[in-house]
Amino acid sequence: MTTQSRTTGMKKTLGLTGVTVNAMALIAPGAFLWMTFQLQAANTDIAGNSTAKDMWTGIVAALIVAFLTAFAYAELAGKYPEAGTGSAYYFAEKAFLDREEPSHRRWARISKFITGWAAHLFYWVYPGVMVAFFAVLVTYILGVFGYAMPIWQQIVVAWLFSIAVGYIAIRGVTGSTVASVVINVIQLVSLIVFSILAIIFRVQNPLGVSATGWYHPAVTSIVIPHNLGGLLFQSTIAILILVGFESSTAFAAEAKNPKKDIPRAVILALVIQGLFAYLFEYFAANYALSDKLVSADGTLKGIAAAAASGAPIGDMAIQIGNVFLGGNGFAFMLVIAATVVIAIIGTTLAAMNTGVRISFAMAQDAEMPDIMGLLHDEYATPMMGIIIMIIVSGVIGTIGTLGGVVALTGITLASNLGTFILYGLICGLTVVAFIGKADFNFFKHATLPILGLIGNVILVLTIFIVGIITGGTTAQETYLALGISGVWLIASVLYLIITSGQKGQAIVPAAHQMTTKE
Repeated sequence: MTTQSRTTGMKKTLGLTGVTVNAMALIAPGAFLWMTFQLQAANTDIAGNSTAKDMWTGIVAALIVAFLTAFAYAELAGKYPEAGTGSAYYFAEKAFLDREEPSHRRWARISKFITGWAAHLFYWVYPGVMVAFFAVLVTYILGVFGYAMPIWQQIVVAWLFSIAVGYIAIRGVTGSTVASVVINVIQLVSLIVFSILAIIFRVQNPLGVSATGWYHPAVTSIVIPHNLGGLLFQSTIAILILVGFESSTAFAAEAKNPKKDIPRAVILALVIQGLFAYLFEYFAANYALSDKLVSADGTLKGIAAAAASGAPIGDMAIQIGNVFLGGNGFAFMLVIAATVVIAIIGTTLAAMNTGVRISFAMAQDAEMPDIMGLLHDEYATPMMGIIIMIIVSGVIGTIGTLGGVVALTGITLASNLGTFILYGLICGLTVVAFIGKADFNFFKHATLPILGLIGNVILVLTIFIVGIITGGTTAQETYLALGISGVWLIASVLYLIITSGQKGQAIVPAAHQMTTKE
């Protein structure tokens, strides 16, 4: 068994800004407000009641878990700056190989396998979710122009988008970084404008909404939890809008100063876009939602209309823009939609960049097929991995396009399940990596990661337990997520068993085989 000390062939071009903005592009607050608001608005509990009143508090709960996990990632990134493209996969092996006891080091391989599986469930499903959201966005935009896009055209859009983003990824992370800077500036400006106008809309109440017509009658209704079960399930959706901070750790091979910059980038990306951007924009959108928002056919209003709309934020932008921008709400919506298109490109690109780099690291260790380790001759990017991801993303995007909001939520939960498992593992591995060492700090290396582990386990159980017992569409979404996860798990285990047998390599070696520290 060997550690992942290797020459990747990748170029060290990224400073703190480059590493941070690539992570921020994956979080993409402008895009996710538009995309996930419908999923959160449509979620119901076991009695069929909406859980949307806990949308903002669910994000807070997910954000707490994300920060606890981010601290763990930052500590591991600082301890192992040589991780290269491996990120969590490298940490999982190194944490055990660095132990003095042979009985501990023997768990290194199975640890990195489990972590690699979770990382792939997260990073390889996530781009497909973005592909599906892009097709939905295009369908909505064309719909407001009066064109009802047939399903086959939506699928074509999904595949063309997957191919286009994959092409950008093949050309290299330097170009991706430039795109990420532009994307973040554009979407944050758009976000601030929309959110300010939404708050003014509520304060001035130009449409004469009654006191009971606002979805949240007061600020306290937004920021105080209503139901624990609803809060938890909203959190399982909300984690999608927060993930990405950890993608910084996959760029160690391309960072100029990985030991210093990557830990800072992990925290900085989450602070800027999670703590400030998302809490602000979701507060504003919930604050401005009223029964004056009606569905296209006029039968639904308020949160029910938001749940039925392909883009409730677009509908709200039209409403708000008509009041404050001289009747130009439609144009205002199109501007925001354009920034969302750009943000989705950046999000998908960042996810592909991270996913294929972890696959590259696993291929270097012969834990994935060699084809995943092939680099482009000119751009030094994992070309074959990207091509395979284009295909996988197209398939997942097709599923999300065909199945409507249920399938969209299902593939989202599949990605999120991988996220929670990966994050929980990283929190646990932080304890393994530091405990008993000279640099061990009880608060940073035990208290915080254990709390993070508990938080992630609770959210995993929420997907399994709450999702299934709720029944109806929520259960359908949960079963789809578990089905996708199960297929990948079976494929991964079979590959591990078959390749281990072919190489005559033990999955968990006996302690006496680990007599020297490697």
